[in-house]
Amino acid sequence: MRIDDVFLSGLGAWLPETVTTERAVRESWYDAADREASGMESVAVAGDLPAPEMAVRAAHIALQRSGHAADDFGALMHSSSFHQGPDGWSAPHYVLRHTLDRPISAVEVRLGCLGLLAGLELATFRLAADPAHDAVLLTAADNYSTPLVDRWRASKMFLLADGGAAAVVSRRGGFARVAAIGSLSNPGMEELHRGGEELFPPGVTVGRGLNFEERSEYWRKQWALGVAPPMGHFGECVSELAERTMDEAGISIDKVARVCHTGFAQGSLQAMFLDPLGVSLDRGIWEFTRRIGHAGAGDLFIGLERLWTEGAVAPGEYVLLIGSAPGMEAGCAVLEILNPYGDH
Repeated sequence: MRIDDVFLSGLGAWLPETVTTERAVRESWYDAADREASGMESVAVAGDLPAPEMAVRAAHIALQRSGHAADDFGALMHSSSFHQGPDGWSAPHYVLRHTLDRPISAVEVRLGCLGLLAGLELATFRLAADPAHDAVLLTAADNYSTPLVDRWRASKMFLLADGGAAAVVSRRGGFARVAAIGSLSNPGMEELHRGGEELFPPGVTVGRGLNFEERSEYWRKQWALGVAPPMGHFGECVSELAERTMDEAGISIDKVARVCHTGFAQGSLQAMFLDPLGVSLDRGIWEFTRRIGHAGAGDLFIGLERLWTEGAVAPGEYVLLIGSAPGMEAGCAVLEILNPYGDH
């Protein structure tokens, strides 16, 4: 979908201290062979800091950079891929209270690790439908430091990282123009992330944790019994979506200066994203994500914030945001950088 007159006017990220994978192996949290295969150097770990508080910290940075006043905003959209706090409680309104503190809508966008990118698309629609307000605040945060998940062994595809991200979407202007955004799913593959688990009662209500490796093992056993798992190559979704979105933006992959991608381990990153796009590691943000990990719904915008604030992208250059979510779904956005960091 081609976009006109929608911009990012501010970005913020908040990351905790990191724990090295070398230490994780030494402490027997992480297998040495998996460390070697992943290429990961360290992971951001927040301890007992609540995820919504990380979102608040990132939001204050984005708001300060945006130039917008609180009464410019018509909505707040918060995303996550893991538990945020008490059941029956609203994390989005906690973030709203501690940032804009206005009587506007605060909603949660649940699309796993594509939450913030889906929020960008929804914010675009919101701005088109609501001429009374010029901005939407997007936030995301996750903290996996709970007994319900082992960040080091939940998946061989990634190491789960903690952190917060925020973006101000504006119709007035900003440091980047949203040129196009889109998504593409293969719902026939949704069962891959279910792995034989019953839908009811939900696993978390009976103390079952999040473990993608166990679900993968389920499909390996089914395959050995002659039952084929849901088939499909997710890289094909990625390449098809990226080509379509870039075409809508009026560019080709050779015009993309950098790619912001999910913080996967090296093998999975290349197989699912970079190789289908024909993009090398150095055009992505691997040297950053290998030191942070996979920060849930905030990944792509945490990476974009790093590129922008470090001057790794310049005015006139294009950045491709590409990620994935269970479902299976791919999400993509093309941004044109308009202003360098510090000139906003």
